[in-house]
Amino acid sequence: MHTTALREKVTEDAADATPVLSLKGISKSFPGVRALNDVALSLYPGYVTALIGENGAGKSTLVKIMTGIYQPDAGEITIGDETVTLPTAHAAFGYGITAIHQETVLFDELGVAENIFLGHAPRDRFGLIDWKAMRANAREVLDTMGAGHIDPDARLRDLGIANKHLVAVARAMSIDARIVIMDEPTASLSAKEIGELFHLIEFLKSEGKAILFISHKFEEIYRIADRYTVFRDGEMVGEGALADTSQSEIVKLMVGRAVDHIFPERTPQIGEPVLKVDGLSHPTEFDSISFELRRGEILGFYGLVGAGRSELMQAIAGLTRTSAGSMSLEDAPLNPKSAADAIASGIVYVPEERGRQGVITGLPIFQNVSLPSLSRTSRSGILRLAEEFALARAYTERLDLRAASLSQDVGTLSGGNQQKVVIAKWLATRPKVIILDEPTKGIDIGSKAAVHGFMAELVAEGLSVIMVSSELPEIIGMSDRIVVMREGRMVEIFDNKNLEPETLVRAAAGIAA
Repeated sequence: MHTTALREKVTEDAADATPVLSLKGISKSFPGVRALNDVALSLYPGYVTALIGENGAGKSTLVKIMTGIYQPDAGEITIGDETVTLPTAHAAFGYGITAIHQETVLFDELGVAENIFLGHAPRDRFGLIDWKAMRANAREVLDTMGAGHIDPDARLRDLGIANKHLVAVARAMSIDARIVIMDEPTASLSAKEIGELFHLIEFLKSEGKAILFISHKFEEIYRIADRYTVFRDGEMVGEGALADTSQSEIVKLMVGRAVDHIFPERTPQIGEPVLKVDGLSHPTEFDSISFELRRGEILGFYGLVGAGRSELMQAIAGLTRTSAGSMSLEDAPLNPKSAADAIASGIVYVPEERGRQGVITGLPIFQNVSLPSLSRTSRSGILRLAEEFALARAYTERLDLRAASLSQDVGTLSGGNQQKVVIAKWLATRPKVIILDEPTKGIDIGSKAAVHGFMAELVAEGLSVIMVSSELPEIIGMSDRIVVMREGRMVEIFDNKNLEPETLVRAAAGIAA
C-alpha cells in the first residue's frame, strides 16, 4: 500500500489497536518548576508517534519518566494490560523500553558487539561471557536491520555518528524492544544519513515496534510519523493523526497562537565594512577565503556537511590557527592567537555545540552570563553579586529566557533556553561582531522566533552578525547576503533578493544550473 494511503488508515487502525504503552495523568514537579501536569500519551505497535512541543514543554521530562530516570509525582503507566512502575532505567529496559538520543548514549571504548549486548550478554555454562556467541548474535542483528557493513569487533569510537545510531538501534533489536524512543535522532546527520535512518524506522514499524519520535523539524515529522501528541507548558494540548492535521494547526497548538511570520520584518541599514577577510587558509579545512562583513549586516554562510564553515568561524574567533591570509577589524590588523584575543578585539563566537562548548553546567544562569565580563562585575578583584545579577537580567530578559530564576542551574534548562544563555553571555561583552554557528539547531519554533527577533534588534543597533546555518528557510529568511561554501572553498556570494532555495543547494552541491 502507498505511504499516503497507509497514513489515511492511521486513525481507524490506531483506534482499534491496543496501545503498547499508555501514560495517564502524569505530573512531575521540580523546585520552583512544574514540568508536567496531568499529561497523557499512547504509543501503538507499528506506528510512529511524534511528540511535538517547544523547548521547555516537558518532552525530555516525559522521556526520562518513560525510561525510569525520573519518577512521576502522580499518574499511571500501563504497558500492554499491566499497570507498572519504572523505578530504574534497568526496570524500563526490562519492559522493552529503549531510547536513542541526539547524542548516542553508548561506550566509545567498547566494541560494537559489547555495546549491543551490554547488560544482557550471552553466557556459557560457567556463567562467563560467550564472546563467540555475542559476536555471532551481533552480526545477525546488524544483518537483519541492513547494517551488515558494521564490524561487530570494531571500536565504537571509530564509527561515525550515523553508524553509532545504527548500533543503538541494534541494541534495541537485541532485547526485542517493544518501545523505541528517538529523541532528535537526526540532529547531527547528513541528508543521506537521515534517509537511511528513516528506512530503518520503517523496518522497525514493520517489526511491530511502537516508536516515539521527537523532532523540531516538521518536514521530518510529516515524512515519518503517523500520529502526533503536542505538549505546551507541561500539558498535553492535542493529539491525533497527522494525515488529518496541517502544520499550521500543530504550530498553533504548540505556541498557543498562530505563527504566520517566523522571520521578523527588517529594513536593513547596512554601513561600511567592519571585518575584512583576505585569502584566509587552513592546512586541512579551508582555502583562500575572502569576504567583507558590513556594519548592521547579517551575513549568512551556507553549505553541506564538511564544507568547512564552522572551521572557518573558529579560526576567525581565534580557536584555531591559519596557515595563510589576513584579517582586519575596523581597518586595524586582526591576528588572534587565542579566543581571548578575539574577544578583546570585539569578536565573539556562539558555538554549534552549546552543551559542550557554550555553557558550564553546574553553574547558575547568572554566573554563566557574567563569566566573560567579570571585569565589569567586580571591584578590586572582588565579585559583586548584585552587578552579576543585573548584567544577566538585562540580557536574558531581552531574549525572553524561560527559567524559574537566574540562580537555576543552566544544565536544567531546555536546549532553546540554554542557547539564549550562551547568546546573552557573549552579547554582555559588547562585541562588534558576533558569529552564530547554527544558532537555532535543535530548538523549538518559539525559541527560534525569539533568537531571530533578537538578531534583528542587534543589527538594527549597528552590530554585525555572521550566521552559519544549514536550514534553508533560516538562511534565506534572515541573511542580507549569503556566502556558499563547498569542500573548504567559497563558491559564490549571493545578494539575498528573491533568492530561490534551489539556487543555494545547487551551488553548495556543485550542480550546474
